Amino acid sequence: MATEPTQLQLAQLAHILGPDPTHFETLISHLMSSSNEQRSQAESLFHLAKQTHPDSLSLALSRVLSSSPRPELRALSAVLLRKILTPTSDSSFLLSVLADSTRAAIKSALLSTLQTEQSKTNVKKLCDTISEVASSIVAIGGWPELLPFLFQCVNSSNPNLQESALLIFSRLAQNVGETTETLIPHLNTLHSVFFKCLSNPSSCDVRIAALSASVSFIQCISNGKDRDTFQDLLPLMMQTLTEALNSGLEATAQEALELFIELAGTEPRFLRRQIMEVVGSMLQIAEAESLEEGTRHLAVEFVITLAEARERAPGMMRKLPQFIRRLFGVLMNMLLDIEDEPDWHTADDEDEDAGETSNYGVGQECLDRLSISLGGNTVVPVASELFPVFLADAEWQKRHAALIALAQIAEGCSKVMIKNLEQVVSMVLNSFQDAHPRVRWAAINAIGQLSTDLGPELQTQYHHRVLPALAGAMDDFQNPRVQAHAASAVLNFSENCTPDILTPYLDGIVSKLLLLLQNGKQMVQEGALTALASVADSSQEQFQKYYDAVMPYLKAILVNANDKSNRMLRAKAMECISLVGMAVGKDKFRDDAKQVMEVLMSLQGSQMESDDPTTSYMLQAWARLCKCLGQDFLPYMGVVMPPLLQSAQLKPDVTITSADSDADIDDDESIETITLGDKRIGIKTSVLEEKATACNMLCCYADELKEGFFPWIDQVATTLVPLLKFYFHEEVRKAAVSAMPELLRSAKLAIEKGQSQGRNETYLKHLTDYIIPALVEALHKEPEVEICASMLDSLNECIQTSGPFLDEGQVRSIVEEIKQVITASSARKQERAERTKAEDFDAEEREMIEEENEQEEEVFGQVGDLLGTLIKTFKASFLPFFQELTSYVTPMWGKDKTAEERRIAICIFDDVAEHCREAAVKYYDTYLPFLLEACNDANADIRQAAVYGVGVCAEFGGSVFKPVVREALSRLDAVIRHPNALHSDNVMAYDNAVSALGKICQYHRDSIDATQIVPAWLSCLPIKGDLIEAKLVHDQLCSMVERSDQELLGPNNQYLPKIVAVFAEVLCAGKELATEQTTSRMISLLRHLQQSLPPSTLASTWSSLQPQQQLALQSILSS
Repeated sequence: MATEPTQLQLAQLAHILGPDPTHFETLISHLMSSSNEQRSQAESLFHLAKQTHPDSLSLALSRVLSSSPRPELRALSAVLLRKILTPTSDSSFLLSVLADSTRAAIKSALLSTLQTEQSKTNVKKLCDTISEVASSIVAIGGWPELLPFLFQCVNSSNPNLQESALLIFSRLAQNVGETTETLIPHLNTLHSVFFKCLSNPSSCDVRIAALSASVSFIQCISNGKDRDTFQDLLPLMMQTLTEALNSGLEATAQEALELFIELAGTEPRFLRRQIMEVVGSMLQIAEAESLEEGTRHLAVEFVITLAEARERAPGMMRKLPQFIRRLFGVLMNMLLDIEDEPDWHTADDEDEDAGETSNYGVGQECLDRLSISLGGNTVVPVASELFPVFLADAEWQKRHAALIALAQIAEGCSKVMIKNLEQVVSMVLNSFQDAHPRVRWAAINAIGQLSTDLGPELQTQYHHRVLPALAGAMDDFQNPRVQAHAASAVLNFSENCTPDILTPYLDGIVSKLLLLLQNGKQMVQEGALTALASVADSSQEQFQKYYDAVMPYLKAILVNANDKSNRMLRAKAMECISLVGMAVGKDKFRDDAKQVMEVLMSLQGSQMESDDPTTSYMLQAWARLCKCLGQDFLPYMGVVMPPLLQSAQLKPDVTITSADSDADIDDDESIETITLGDKRIGIKTSVLEEKATACNMLCCYADELKEGFFPWIDQVATTLVPLLKFYFHEEVRKAAVSAMPELLRSAKLAIEKGQSQGRNETYLKHLTDYIIPALVEALHKEPEVEICASMLDSLNECIQTSGPFLDEGQVRSIVEEIKQVITASSARKQERAERTKAEDFDAEEREMIEEENEQEEEVFGQVGDLLGTLIKTFKASFLPFFQELTSYVTPMWGKDKTAEERRIAICIFDDVAEHCREAAVKYYDTYLPFLLEACNDANADIRQAAVYGVGVCAEFGGSVFKPVVREALSRLDAVIRHPNALHSDNVMAYDNAVSALGKICQYHRDSIDATQIVPAWLSCLPIKGDLIEAKLVHDQLCSMVERSDQELLGPNNQYLPKIVAVFAEVLCAGKELATEQTTSRMISLLRHLQQSLPPSTLASTWSSLQPQQQLALQSILSS
């Protein structure tokens, strides 16, 4: 609440705004005072003046601006005018309430001051204020004098005025909106102004300002034809950069490079016609060793930015292989900038950066970005020319660079590298024998990276070479760094590995790792612990035989490593113990688990420093112990939950600065920055990671403990529901999303099992009302496609648990959100389709777009599942909503859609037909023709969904289905008689077609030639692929035999041997192909046949069975 101003304040204000300007200047200088009291008093008076005397205040500020002798006061008044006159999100728009005469006076003061102000920094602030004010008043009559004034300045002979006018043009173009509209009619004039100023022979500052204005305009012009009129400026824009370099003005050159980088990111196609010249010049800069590193890095950044501009200029850079080769060479040479520091060899912990320079770091990062943006087909040929040369060199730095570069490009080139695994693996493994330890380290590092990026192919094809090589590297006691890294690489290798691959090597690897645990330096011990944990996790119960040898060492470290220098060692021991426990299982681990939990509980109670890794590792260890022990873990929850909730509730440690401020938070490794509008937000990553871990663990406990988690639901729900919209960190959102259905399930189970502390279904309704609307709202705002898919999945699971509690309004909001999701997904696909029309679009771009579109299929798949659940839950009462959705779903049947989208659309209709039964018949006219046609689609999954739907319609469609019986039979016949019908790809479609045929026999017998079709159906039995349909079909067969169906038994019971053979096969398969009830009915039918059939018929029926079936049946019937 704003408090009323006091009489004293009003009197002070009258004095300050009175005729003597010195009082107002004093107020302004107090706003900069170092005394908090003086400053806050001045701030409240200033604020009061703004509310009560806006005209006087504005005029007083413009007086200070134009006539104060103190430059710092003139600067501040320019800033204050901008702040009070222009609209911001949180304050009123003062300019619109001023008197016309005040507005005119301010505008005039701004323009005249611009001509007289001498201080360069003040001029920049003035330019900001003028352009902001101009952008704000377009709507209220504008500023007709401004453009003539700016053109006059630009054409004057005064370079300072030229520069100022260009800066204002640049800013005006950035404030896109009505301002830009007012400038568009002047494009031709602006073009000639920029042309002239870019060619200014005497002033470098004018040229840079003209470059800035040109770049801003090129970005703000939406019409491509208008933008093309600026093409002839490009050589002059480049000349601005080269002249600055030739004159040794590297700071100016860096400013120019930053502008070019901005252009490359936003309008890369503007550069396309002159791409050879532009990229060629940039690479010359990058190659010039005489220039500062910062300048060369910016030139590299420009080329990489162009390569990354896939959405705006797909494929453009791939057309320039000679440039890619040069850029790759530049980046490889940057990796040579590394010293062999003694620290690297003697370090106690894995501080791998010793000896690395900023060049080295930029080289690494850019190789990674280059390969991801251009892909393997472009990058691998270049790399395979350079790597052998570097690897054969006598300088260790070159051999090291090749291996580091290989690891960096693996992610982006994985598909191409997997095709050339032999060469890649041999190249790296040869370097395991290199004379220089840093090269050996780089080779191990490469194997670790390749295990992640080229797995699991690398693991399945080369385990016999890679694992022995890593085991050998662990013997290098002279070089602990190499040993530790070999252990870490075992971790990467085993993460993508199955137990059967690892098992033969376990004896050797586990004994090596135990040796390192006892004798190694601390970083070697840490590496060994991580590797043991991973090996146990990947080999699961195969690890049991090593348990007794390993666990005593792990417990000893946990108990003894308790001083500050050993914190990480102890943390890794926790991780290792909990993973080993999970691998070997509860029975083997139980006794040790008790001791370990005692240690963890005492640690939990102790004070820890904020940077202690123990907390995060402990959170994860507790959760694994819970997974291992199940309900036996419940007694410990009281200890585990309070600190876990505390970690999940951590507030992000955020610093906000303005985007153009010089306060550099970028250099701090532990802080991640994002720019939103004109704000730069820095966030401490360690806090976010601990928060994400904690949220994930909460989800684990709810999942593992089920109803046992009930006492914690309220606290966890109120912690996690708000985090569905925690945009600082994806992992936090993902964890919150996954936890929602777990909480509802836990509550539902606890109520059903009487463990809900007296709460009943009303509680579950309240919880549902809290969770589901929040999830729907979060889905509406979610920016990441992948998380949208997870949210739909989570919503689906929530509705499966508590759907019946939803009211109509809640269902309506879910349906509206489904419409929104489908619309947004179509728009994204449309945008990608536009990209395919670009002039340089190529096969690799197509592959990347297909991968992006697969994510959309995932989203639509989740929509299909969610709709299926809504239809199953609400049945016919959902149909009015389905009616609204038909215009969104029906287009997905189209031939232009992917197979997966068409399959999902068919499944949605199948669900409607199955669960809404007779009420859904009104949709048959629309959907049945599609469905019948889809029965013979080229894609097996579509065929399966379609024939299943035909079966459902046959069952519930009654007279509406009759007219299509004949077509349905021929369509099903084509699926059943397909030459490869029983191939693993097709068997599900076959089984569902057989099931649908059975339904036609059951519900439409009067429309078919039953003497032909029923035996044809019998000849397809038993079905064994789709176990759900198998149970239904074999039950139907049983019922038909029980009622002595004549067409089934045939004249003189001629099909009886086939029926008995089917029964025999179903019974021999155990529980797979029939329910227990069907099985016992089959057995009684067979016993009945034994007693009632003539011996000769019985003998011939029996003899038609295979010998093992005869034996099995005899034992079943006699038991």
